Amino acid sequence: MLSVSNLSVQFGKRVLFDDVNTSFVQGNCYGIIGANGAGKSTFLKILAGNLEPTSGHVHLEAGKRMSVLEQDHYAYDEYTVLETVVMGNKILYGIKKEIDALYADYTDENAEKIGELQVQFEEMNGWNADSEAATMLSNLGIKEDLHYTKMADLDTKQRVRVLIAQCLFGKPDVLIMDEPTNDLDYETISWLENFLANFDNTVIVVSHDRHFLDSVCTHISDIDFSKINHYSGNYTFWYESSQLAAKQRAQQNKKSEEKKKELQEFIARFSANVAKSKQATSRKKMIEKLNIEDIKPSSRRYPAIIFERDREAGDQILNVEGLAASQEEEGDLLFRNVDINLAKGDKVVVFSKDSRATTAFYQILNEKKKADAGTFAWGITTTQSYLPADNSEYFQNELSLVDWLRQWAKTEEEREEVYIRGFLGKMIFSGEEALKKSNVLSGGEKVRCMLSRMMMTRANVLMLDEPTNHLDLESITAFNNSLKNFKGTILFTTHDHEFAQTVANRVIELTPNGVIDRYTTFDEYMSDAKIKELRDKMYTVKTS
Repeated sequence: MLSVSNLSVQFGKRVLFDDVNTSFVQGNCYGIIGANGAGKSTFLKILAGNLEPTSGHVHLEAGKRMSVLEQDHYAYDEYTVLETVVMGNKILYGIKKEIDALYADYTDENAEKIGELQVQFEEMNGWNADSEAATMLSNLGIKEDLHYTKMADLDTKQRVRVLIAQCLFGKPDVLIMDEPTNDLDYETISWLENFLANFDNTVIVVSHDRHFLDSVCTHISDIDFSKINHYSGNYTFWYESSQLAAKQRAQQNKKSEEKKKELQEFIARFSANVAKSKQATSRKKMIEKLNIEDIKPSSRRYPAIIFERDREAGDQILNVEGLAASQEEEGDLLFRNVDINLAKGDKVVVFSKDSRATTAFYQILNEKKKADAGTFAWGITTTQSYLPADNSEYFQNELSLVDWLRQWAKTEEEREEVYIRGFLGKMIFSGEEALKKSNVLSGGEKVRCMLSRMMMTRANVLMLDEPTNHLDLESITAFNNSLKNFKGTILFTTHDHEFAQTVANRVIELTPNGVIDRYTTFDEYMSDAKIKELRDKMYTVKTS
């Protein structure tokens, strides 16, 4: 279907890929993973023909069509939403435009040409193109009243959904998607997961959403040591198997027979879980048989995220009464009548269809924003640590990372460079990396610095607003594991489904008409029909 031969990519002295030879087979979904800077997006651009490799070539089987998720959100501003989607099938759209042009200048001479084109158009199911595009848009949350709106009049989140519909339209033979779940809500991501799980052709995707990768992937394609290797199974299988292989490699004294038995038991256990999963039951293409030979250690470095507490909190954590907030600029009501009483050990995913609501909630609790109404009170034994969605205010100076972290030291011992470097080292800032200037960091590096700061405060209540933004899969996985093990209380908001499902024991949803509060898992909350009915009501009832 799609193959790569002798591919090398080099930027100056930096080698991203070295003599890569691989192929992507019909019916499989490949999740491309790799550390930050490994070349995931670069590889997709090469596959799509948007970037030339240093050497080697990409070959797409003759007669096959490739579709790529458009990254330029403004490329189609002059077109209507519906036309933008149909443009996803360039051949079909080209025939349609040629027919329209010939009709506009109709003569007896071009009548025969029109007839030939209409036959091609019909063979490609062109007469149903608009209705199919409209259905796909509706499934992605773009209502019918927007279908003939110009793309320029849509907001960013709506544009993203239209471009996803464009990419999926017309059932391409090869589908390439770079971070398709960005800016999508849970319901839309779930629809996309189901669509791809039932998609017959080849999918190649880059994503930091582990739940998404687990739901759609039959293979993980790991970029490591400037090569690309395919492994059968989804992301969770790849991660757990690579961790097992690394552990076994470190066990020099363990007999090979014992190691082989441990691997076989792991394969059997995971295969049983896969057989019950969405991708095995609903995907028409099945995961290949998992093999011991697939299990290899990875060169990945995982940060050591460990949240400890100076003291255990008492029973009273947080009491919120009648809290309300609106958006200052637009005047939009974000939430009201919020009454919450947090108990010790609660791990709460704070949720809203409007991300401005959850951010405002955290800002109020951290006294960075004044509430329109209501009160809140922290328990006297609590200490709080906050990770905001926008951390830019913390990185305005030119301090080295050592001096940057020293700002939150409480004792002379904590001010010592050795002590500070210990926290930075856990977040993979070792040696000269710890002397980098804080105002030149990437988004992911800033979040890792903020996590170092949070670890050093040793708080017993953590507040996290979109904590996985900018992090790579290694950091997200380590972060997720640390929160599952944390003994204190957590309030967090995330678009990472795996985070929400595996950490939270309680869901609190903020709406313009009150709060929905349930002790349940996130999946149970989202799938409960009665809760769904209540949620629809809470967002649609007119406010007074």
